[in-house]
Amino acid sequence: MKFTVGQVAQVLGGIVEGSASAEIASLAKIEEAGSGALAFLANAKYEHYLYTTGATAVIVSHGLVLRQPVATTLIRVADPYSGFSQLLEFYQQATRTGRRGVEQPAFMGESSTIGPNHYRGAFSYIGENCVLGENVQIFPHAYVGDRVRIGDNSIIHAGAKIYPDTVIGQRCVVKAGAVVGSDGFGFAPQPDGSYKAVPQIGNVVLEDDVSIGANTTVDCATLGSTVVRQGAKIDNLVQLAHNTEIGRHTVIAAQTGISGSSKVGEFCVLAGQVGLVGHISIANRTTLAAKTGLQKSVRQEGQVLQGYPAFPLVENQRSAVIYRRLPELERRVAALEKNAPAPEKS
Repeated sequence: MKFTVGQVAQVLGGIVEGSASAEIASLAKIEEAGSGALAFLANAKYEHYLYTTGATAVIVSHGLVLRQPVATTLIRVADPYSGFSQLLEFYQQATRTGRRGVEQPAFMGESSTIGPNHYRGAFSYIGENCVLGENVQIFPHAYVGDRVRIGDNSIIHAGAKIYPDTVIGQRCVVKAGAVVGSDGFGFAPQPDGSYKAVPQIGNVVLEDDVSIGANTTVDCATLGSTVVRQGAKIDNLVQLAHNTEIGRHTVIAAQTGISGSSKVGEFCVLAGQVGLVGHISIANRTTLAAKTGLQKSVRQEGQVLQGYPAFPLVENQRSAVIYRRLPELERRVAALEKNAPAPEKS
């Protein structure tokens, strides 16, 4: 499928500098792009590629000042990264055929309903009393338990497991191998030292536009609901324990674990391998750098924290410099002690 530079600029609301009639047939990185490809430049450290790229066109910002002439056509937009993301979405929608209908064998309970233009893949299972909306896609080997609700245009990928009573909003994506609604890790210690399972009778609620990554697990609540709010994006291999709450438009990277009943605010960023203890809360717009371990609540908005235990990023980085110098400081102290005069006897 081909588009002209002018058509691309129209989609993005951009301004063309160069040939608006040039044809685009593919999308590529600026350092790898060849003829017929469209690339973007959002990071200044890649600017030197702009002057050597083979791309037919490159998306750049309105404010970019050229340091030398370019051979490629430019499409100027307010935000090149967002613009390119928008274009990827447009390209995907234009090229994706979209599966429809029911492959056999597939099972759906007689008491369940599903909207028009849906897709159910081979060996998929939908239980009783489920309500699925329009354009819902259930891929092969996916499991949807009893009394599940799934909104319009949501996708359940291959091998995902949606436990009973889960509520999924519109335009959600649950990727391959994810488990949504499994029992929380609740066990009561007994006098003899053994543990007795505490029934987990709550559910999981995913609001609109939520993405759940491959092999991620979202546990159901002991009572009430585990909630992932609108627009939150959860990476692969993340654990959300029972009764957690993830705020709107928060992003959580891989291998992060959030313990039970903890609440993460809106517009937060949790990088890879972050760990939270249970029953704490994180203020809106908090960023936790990779491998951060959080043991207490964060009440001030907009902080960037790092380390275990977590404290402000700049302070943590200063501490890291001191930590690296400890062997040298130890040697200096030992030398000073060796050369110091012996203390006088009293």
